[in-house]
Amino acid sequence: MNHKNKYIGHPFRKKWGQNFLTDTNLLERIVKTIEPKADDNFLEIGPGEGALTDRIFPKVNSLVSVEIDPLLIKVLEQKPGLKGLKIVHGDILNQNIDELPINYPVRIFGNIPYNITSPIIFWLIEQLDYWSDTFIMMQKEVAERLCAKVGTKAYGRLTVVVGAYLDIKYCFTIKPDVFIPKPKVESAIVKFSKKEEALIDDEKYIRFNKLVSTAFSQRRKMLRNTLKGWDIPNVAKERINFTRRPETLTIKEFASLV
Repeated sequence: MNHKNKYIGHPFRKKWGQNFLTDTNLLERIVKTIEPKADDNFLEIGPGEGALTDRIFPKVNSLVSVEIDPLLIKVLEQKPGLKGLKIVHGDILNQNIDELPINYPVRIFGNIPYNITSPIIFWLIEQLDYWSDTFIMMQKEVAERLCAKVGTKAYGRLTVVVGAYLDIKYCFTIKPDVFIPKPKVESAIVKFSKKEEALIDDEKYIRFNKLVSTAFSQRRKMLRNTLKGWDIPNVAKERINFTRRPETLTIKEFASLV
């Protein structure tokens, strides 16, 4: 076993994208940003060795941590400060919040594998009825795409589809040197909150996702070319100039296309 690739006796699993936070000041800043309260019920995605779990668990009513790595579950179970913590062994993408041993709506936080950031965000949309707010640590580039302004290079499918359902706040940037092992990219904490009213009805979600993906598949082409053959509502045809490129449309304008 390579001891350079270990932290508190746990071998890192590249397949699960494991990077553990080690900076105490940063951990406290994250907790302060989340603002856990005594009556909160929390769901944690990927607790790792429990750096955030240790700090949030004592402050809240209940906490369920979903962890895919059985070795890390053993680490968590041996921590005296985490007695009573509910741990679910599994992949968060295969979980339904209403089937977990916790009262909902839950608040969610997690330091997630960066290679499955988008699937987890879309999982959040699928689970909308069961959570109130979410704090996710992710690659800075993805965070910037989520928060991108219309008309910018970063503005794209992810911005539009997620923005139709969720309000997104970029909290702060995290440098690579506070992790073990050290990632090659900067990270960010992002807060997701549910819109008071989603811009897209549930039954239109799949069509909306496909339409937005199609529109951005050739960013430099006009909408009249990329969306040729799509049945667009007449109201949208009257209001939107289809010689425009996709990055010039607001999220509300995209929503009107379905």
